[in-house]
Amino acid sequence: MPPKKKFSREQIIDAAFDIAQKEGTENLTIRKVADRLGSSIAPIYVNFNDADELKEALIQKVTDVSRQMILDEQSGDPFRDIGVASIQFAREYPVLFRDILLNPRDEIKNYDENMGEELIGQMKQSPDLQDFTDDELSGILTKMRVFQTGLSVMAANRLLGEDISEERMVDMLDSAAEDIIAGARLRKEGKFAR
Repeated sequence: MPPKKKFSREQIIDAAFDIAQKEGTENLTIRKVADRLGSSIAPIYVNFNDADELKEALIQKVTDVSRQMILDEQSGDPFRDIGVASIQFAREYPVLFRDILLNPRDEIKNYDENMGEELIGQMKQSPDLQDFTDDELSGILTKMRVFQTGLSVMAANRLLGEDISEERMVDMLDSAAEDIIAGARLRKEGKFAR
């Protein structure tokens, strides 16, 4: 008979998330998770085969948190919601944000691939973007991600000053999005060369 589960998978993942948001995913170990739970490592191995499997579950949790932040925005413009949620994620989880951005590993790559497809799908729902192809949307997303990443890095590292409001950053994001979309539309209409 297998040992009784002392902690659920979700409790273990939550403990891993708590550690990762303070120390990063590279510093996550089975031992640290066990210590956080006040347990030996055995209950973790009842739920996960190894640390890699736990890290995959952690990245899924990060994806879920990101997705929920996007859904919580509800501005009526999914493209805007993506950008605002990204800034919010960078401010609330600066260590995880830097980890995802600066330490590309296979599990992080999976996060990026999963979210990329989902983001294109959400962009298609935005009134300003409905006449663009998937390839064009991908180009718009890439350009916005470059801007948003720079803005988010600056926010996560407090490089914009302590007093800059999230509202001001969202205004900057909106302005950049308008410019990128206008440029893409002009290119689509043949009025602007690549």
